[in-house]
Order: sequence, then C-alpha cells, then structure tokens
Amino acid sequence: MIQKLASTFAICLTVLLTIGPGAGFGFAQQAAAASRIKDIASLQAARDNQLIGYGLVVGLQGSGDGLRNSPFTEQSLRAMLQNLGISTEGGASRANNVAAVIVTANLPPFASVGSRVDVTVSSLGDATSLRGGTLVMTSLSGADGQIYAVAQGSVIVSGVQAEGDAATLQQGISTSGRLPGGAIIEREIPATFKSVGGLVYQLRNPDFSTAVGMADVINAYAEARYDGPIAEARDSTTVAVRKPGNADLARLTAELENLVVETDTPARVVINEKTGTIVIGNDVRVSKVAVSHGTLTVQINETPTVVQPAPFSDGVTAIEPLTDITAGVDGGQVAIIDGPDLRTLVAGLNSIGVKPDGIIAILQGIKSAGALHAELVLQ
Repeated sequence: MIQKLASTFAICLTVLLTIGPGAGFGFAQQAAAASRIKDIASLQAARDNQLIGYGLVVGLQGSGDGLRNSPFTEQSLRAMLQNLGISTEGGASRANNVAAVIVTANLPPFASVGSRVDVTVSSLGDATSLRGGTLVMTSLSGADGQIYAVAQGSVIVSGVQAEGDAATLQQGISTSGRLPGGAIIEREIPATFKSVGGLVYQLRNPDFSTAVGMADVINAYAEARYDGPIAEARDSTTVAVRKPGNADLARLTAELENLVVETDTPARVVINEKTGTIVIGNDVRVSKVAVSHGTLTVQINETPTVVQPAPFSDGVTAIEPLTDITAGVDGGQVAIIDGPDLRTLVAGLNSIGVKPDGIIAILQGIKSAGALHAELVLQ
C-alpha cells in the first residue's frame, strides 16, 4: 500500500543575491503596450442602461412550467388571455407548453426609437427546456420604471438535454436563451452629449501612469490642432477633456479615440489553485533565489505470516502481522534561478520537473521570502 502524504513536502527558498540597480536598469526599459484610447477607456456620458421585464414563452413541447408548482405562470396566462378578450373563469388550465421567464437587455447609449437590441430570456419556474418556444410581447423597463423597449420573437436555445430510462445527457443550459435583435426600442434616453462642455474618459484598468500618458498624448495632439492643451488626468481612472471653442464634440471624440497611448499596469501574478492556472505579467521581477522541491513517498508493505503451534500442544494456528515501512524523497534537486523576470524562473522550474501545482507553491514561497517583486493574486 502506497500513500502520498504530500505532493509538496519541502520547498526551501533562500534569497542569495538581489540584483543591483545597475544590473536591473536594462531590464526595466521595456516597451509598453500601445493601444488606442477607444480600447482602454470609455466615455462617462456613453453608458449602457439595463432593462428587465417579465413575460411568457409559449409553444413548448411539453417542457413548460407545471402550473401547480408555478402558480404565477397560470395567473399570467389567465391575465394575457383576458387581455385578448378570452374568458377563462371557471376553467382549470393544465397546459404544460407555457413557461414564465425573466427578460433582460442592455440599452446602448444614443439608441434611437425603432432600433433593435438583443434580449436574454431565463426560465423562472420549473420548465425543463425553452427550445422551440416563442416569447410573447413583453415590455422592458428601466430602473426608473419607464418602459423603453418591447420584446417578442422566437427563442434560440443552445443547450441540449436528452434523457432515457437509465441515463441523462445534458450539454449547456436549455432553460435560458437569446433573441438576437428581439426587442424594439420605444423610448429614447434624453441625450445630453452635445450640450456638455467636454469629455470625461474612464480607464478600464485604472493606473496613474496610463492616465497621465493619455493626457499627454491628447495635449500633444491639441497643441497642433487647437493651439493649446485640453486634457487633464484627475486620478488613476479619470481623464477630463475640455471642449475647444471652435470644435464639434462628436468630431473631437472621433479624433481623440484613435490616438495611440502607451499603457502600463502594475506587476502582477494571478494564480488559480483550483485549475492550476498561472498568469504572469510582463513587468514581474524576481531576485536570485535557490529552490528545492521534492515529494515524500511512504511505502507500506503488509506481509502477514501464518504461525503453526507445536505438535501435540493446545495451541491454535495464528496469523502474525509483519509490516515493512520505507520512506524516500523523489527529486529534491536544488536549482539556483538567476532570472530578471518570471519567465526565466518558470523555465528553470520546468527544467527540474516541477508541475503546475508545485510551481504555485514555490511562487507563494518566493513571495514570502521577499524575492517576488509583484502583487500575488490568488483566485
């Protein structure tokens, strides 16, 4: 019988030498990623608005809500039929081809009346599948209670579910689906874009270096185009742009969003211990370290022996236990990693046969030893 007591028994990390300023200067001078302003920032005035509604999906092939278990479905069905002029008083409905759903959508900025948006429907009751169903006209409201869109159409379901007497197969989710372009906008959000005196950009990844660099790029463009600076970095997230007196705000936005900015991000290592995923940032630095990694294996062999009593004695046959225990450490090599970045470290760890779970444990140890000059994010 073999028992693995620990996948990682010993991780010995010793900081041997810290790279000096002169040696590390060459590594710090790396080209940052260049991106357009439209790719790294969004306009504060151009934001989506979430819509929600309650509706019914009909036409299901026996996979709808059980009306006894979902009384709100039956109430909604009766109310819809009454609005269509059909009386349902005194009759008990046993239809199982109807499902109550929650309908959600995002209203994009500057959307006009008559344009279409995508819609997502999700089952609210105990329906088993929405495949083949049709969403009945459903109003979609915003946070202010006003109706901004109306959705209707066939539901597209990507999930598949099949079952038999002894087995069930399910791939994806069949109780939710989409309606591409299934909602028509009936009310516009009042547009104030042209009336504001400037633009406010919000960085998707807040960083002071990126915000200041973005303001500098905009001002360099404005010096040549409008004879003066117009941008200011307020903080790590916000860059404010003043509208020049002779400029059109829409044209100014189109000109600025294609300017290229050198982006920067903090050094970060992201580790997901559940999946063994390791994501390493470009600017991660590691001091010179020595790493020892090994796995303790304990082997237990049970070889019981049969003991016979002496002849003509009153003894009985017995089994005498015999246990043999051996222990050993596999691997255990000591590797000195002299790496200016984490890529060299991981290459060195791979050279001594360390698996991803071992690398994760070693990275945590390097961080504790103070040799990993980056933020360690555990998921």
